Amino acid sequence: MTSANRKDMLKRGAIWGFILLELAFFSIIGDQLSVSDQPFLAYDNMLLVLKQSAPIGIIALGMTIVMINGNIDLSVGATFALAAIVMLDSMTWPFMQAMGDWAIPLAWLFALATGVIMGAINGIIVWKTGVDAFIVTLGAMLGFRGIVFMFNGEQPTSHLNWTLVDFAEAQFLGLHTATWFLLGAALVLWLLMTKTVHGRNAYAIGNNREAAVNAGIRVGPHFIWNFMLIGFLAALSAVVFYSESGSVNPNDGMLYELWAITAVVLGGTKLAGGYGSIISTLGGVIAIQLLRKGLGHIGADTQTVNLVIGLILIAVLVLDRQLNRKGQGELKI
Repeated sequence: MTSANRKDMLKRGAIWGFILLELAFFSIIGDQLSVSDQPFLAYDNMLLVLKQSAPIGIIALGMTIVMINGNIDLSVGATFALAAIVMLDSMTWPFMQAMGDWAIPLAWLFALATGVIMGAINGIIVWKTGVDAFIVTLGAMLGFRGIVFMFNGEQPTSHLNWTLVDFAEAQFLGLHTATWFLLGAALVLWLLMTKTVHGRNAYAIGNNREAAVNAGIRVGPHFIWNFMLIGFLAALSAVVFYSESGSVNPNDGMLYELWAITAVVLGGTKLAGGYGSIISTLGGVIAIQLLRKGLGHIGADTQTVNLVIGLILIAVLVLDRQLNRKGQGELKI
C-alpha cells in the first residue's frame, strides 16, 4: 500500500474514530453527568439517533456530490419546505381526496418533482450564466423561501394521514422507515460515485474543470444532473419527515443547508472540490447527531450544542488546510 493510499484511508476513517470517541465519552463521563436515568448507549437511544439523522443526512449525501463537483447548494432548506408543502397540500385537492390512500404515491411524486425542478433551475442558471453556484443558490434560497411564504402566508400547511403516519413510524429489522431511507440513499449514491462514469466525472470536474472540458466531459449538463439530484434528495427528505409529522411551517428547513455542509466537511469532503466520500459524509451526519444527543444527555442547551459543533467544524477546516499545505509543499520538492 502506497503512502498516498494510507493517507487517504486515514482521512476517510477519521470521522469513524471521532464517532467511537463520542460514544466512549458520553457512555462513561456523560452518564455520570446525565440528567436522564437512561444510559446513553441504550438500544432505543441509538435507534433514535439514526432516525433523527435521516432528514439532514439524506440532504447531506446529495450535498457531497455537489461539493465534489466544486459547487455548493444553499437552497436545499427552502426546497425541503416547498416540497413538503406541495405534498401535504396536494392531498387536500378534491380529486386527490376522492382517490383515498391511492393519492399518497401521487402526492410523493408531486413533492419529488418539485425538488427536481428547483434543482434543475439552479443547474441551468449555473451552467448558462457562469455565475458561481454559491451566488446562484443563495438567490434561490431567498426566492424559494419566498414561494413557501406566498403559498400559505405564515400559517402552517397541515394534512395528517394515518396511513402515512403508520408507514413513517414502522420498523423493519429494528430500524425505522427514515433510517432505511437514509441507508438506502447512501448505498445508491455510493454506487453512483464509485462504480459509474458519472461519479468519476464528478471527481475529475472538481479536481480541474478546464482539464475535464478538454477531456470531453460535458460539464454543464453534468452540473444540471447533480443539482437535480440534490433537489430530489431534499424533497425525499421532506417526504420521509412530513409523512410522519403531517404539518409544515414556512420556516421549516432553515439552516438545513448549513447543517448538511457541516456534516459533509466533517466527513472530509473538500470545499474546493475533487475529493469526498459518501460513506464518510454518513459518518459526519451520525457524528453531529451523536454530539447533539450526547450534549442534550448531560443537560446542555441548544446554544451550547451549536457552539461546540461550530468550534469542531472550525478545527476540522484549519486541520484540513494545514494538511493540504503540507501536501502541496511535498509535491513541490
